[in-house]
Amino acid sequence: MKIQSYAQGNWHAGNGSARPLYNAVTGEQVGTVSSKGLDFKSMLDYARTVGGPALRRMTFHERAIMLKEVAKYLLGRKDELYKISAWTGATKSDTWLDVDGGITTFFVYSGKGRREMPNDTVYIDGDMELLSRKGTFVGRHVCVPLQGAAVHINAFNFPCWGMLEKLAPTFLAGMPAIVKPASLTCYLTEAMVKAMIESGLIPEGALQLICGSVGDLFEHLGSQDVVTFTGSASTGRMLKSHSAIVSNAIRFNMEADSLNCCILGSDVQPGQEEFSLFVQEVAREMTVKAGQKCTAIRRTLVPEDRLEAAIEAIKKELASIPLGDPSVKGVKMGPLAGRPQVEEVSERVSELRQAGELVYGNPEDFEVVGADPEKGAFSPATLLYCGQPFQKSQPHDVEAFGPVNTVMPYKSLDEAVSMAALGRGSLVGSLFSADNSVARQVVLGISPFHGRLMVINRDCAGESTGHGSPLPHLVHGGPGRAGGGEEMGGIRGVLHYMQRTALQGSPTTLTRVCNQWMRGAAQPTTRIHPFQKYFEELEIGETLVTHRRTVTEADVVRFAGISGDYFYAHTDAIAAAENPIFEKRVAHGYFVLSAAAGLFVHPAPGPVLANYGLDNLRFTEPVYIGDTIYCKLTCQQKTARDRKTPEDPLAGVVAWDVEVFNQEDVTVATYTILTLVRRKEG
Repeated sequence: MKIQSYAQGNWHAGNGSARPLYNAVTGEQVGTVSSKGLDFKSMLDYARTVGGPALRRMTFHERAIMLKEVAKYLLGRKDELYKISAWTGATKSDTWLDVDGGITTFFVYSGKGRREMPNDTVYIDGDMELLSRKGTFVGRHVCVPLQGAAVHINAFNFPCWGMLEKLAPTFLAGMPAIVKPASLTCYLTEAMVKAMIESGLIPEGALQLICGSVGDLFEHLGSQDVVTFTGSASTGRMLKSHSAIVSNAIRFNMEADSLNCCILGSDVQPGQEEFSLFVQEVAREMTVKAGQKCTAIRRTLVPEDRLEAAIEAIKKELASIPLGDPSVKGVKMGPLAGRPQVEEVSERVSELRQAGELVYGNPEDFEVVGADPEKGAFSPATLLYCGQPFQKSQPHDVEAFGPVNTVMPYKSLDEAVSMAALGRGSLVGSLFSADNSVARQVVLGISPFHGRLMVINRDCAGESTGHGSPLPHLVHGGPGRAGGGEEMGGIRGVLHYMQRTALQGSPTTLTRVCNQWMRGAAQPTTRIHPFQKYFEELEIGETLVTHRRTVTEADVVRFAGISGDYFYAHTDAIAAAENPIFEKRVAHGYFVLSAAAGLFVHPAPGPVLANYGLDNLRFTEPVYIGDTIYCKLTCQQKTARDRKTPEDPLAGVVAWDVEVFNQEDVTVATYTILTLVRRKEG
């Protein structure tokens, strides 16, 4: 079987000599791979001229819906992906992390895109900046898609998730992608890409695949392109220093393997629940994906007086995790992805043994269930002990990318913090502690050296996703050795593929550019009450100026009785006068809010279906008994919403800017209300 690439709308098997690929369990050949014959310059051009424009014509919400539909389609193809995933040596739980975890990332970004981004093609980043005294010259930051191609170079350990966690924010941003998986397991990536292309849901040119080498691809990169890399630090540094990357100032995001640590808190004793949770997590991170995770625990730090107990407990836990063919019942750990990894891990273990002793596992003598260790790519769980972590550098410098971990003692929390930093930057660290003061000291001490930290105790362990599981909601990356990059992190990840531009101009002009009303922009009025207009009929910036209402003592007394709010500033004239903020009795802020609603709400039935929420409420000046208030209600932003079910009304969310004034035209309150407004059918 020839593993194919997908370029310019066609599948290519490559020509010339090809690299053989093998089943990690049986050692049998599963196919060959070569990218020879691909025109890499044309692939980039195709992405920029075909895929990019197609994606940029879509709004963020349309792209988000695309992600959801692709994810649903992939769910229907899981069985065939599971079958191929087994060739990589993955257990069922390993496969779930890779296949289902990747699909879930698409679902998460779909939801966040629809909730947190506008149904538009421009994303507004932050609030308006006032740049002039009178407010006629203002600033705003906007983000728009880059007009190049995103090149994603992925590692062998997660052929599906590694691709999808990058594609989700890339597609949501509106940028096409060229995916280059590691050759060792590219046959699984190829299978998933085939399913994605067959779905017909992704615009032509938005997704291309290179199985094999990248040839001269880097020679044709330009300033609008983005490159992301996951893999070894040495390879990442080589790519990052490529002349095209440097001369064109191309965005390069690197996520490299690191020496992640797990710390047993100084407060935790054997027998405590946190001790058991710690032991289970260390063993799990050593054996899930056979330790082939960039986030796996490589260094385990324990209090000196609990060292022996911790090592014995971890050894016992590892002994309960059989190594072998994942298809055999009871096997919980599979092989490495290929024979080259076995040799690599063995060499690294030899280096680590120079700094300490082997306390569990023997690379030269181990049992394999249901498979031939001479044919498959098996490597046993290996636990080492280093008694001089500040004198021996190997545990902090050498990474065995497999089921290998080194246990080291610390005398104090300050020592633990210093030891964690010796890794020179990690993707993730974890702490098991029942003492929140210990948690604070460790977290603040090691945060500068870690991209993510997980703090576990009995309160959260039941729902924890684990030390080694990056989540689409949170950033994935780390400083120093970990590459200095950052992926995912919710909408933060989307912005990596967009250009942030500072706009300057009049509020009215920027309102039209951004499709969001800004303070100081024109506020035209109409004779028809805005609550009597359908979603499509409302214009950004159109404003209702209400009639006036004088606040009476009876209003304040009745509101206190209805709400139960008898705060002295509303009810006690002497105490209110002594308050340094108020001069006399003041109306309740929430009465002002309620009275304002009475001023701008239209009582008759109409297109407005419901009040959807209230944001950014500020009471800027007190309203006293006898003051007269009025409002300006301005259509600030419109977001069309899709039906969740056929029975739901066709509607959109309208954000209204509300400003409440007193009789001297001084602003006394500002906020944003959200209403659900009916859209016209058809």
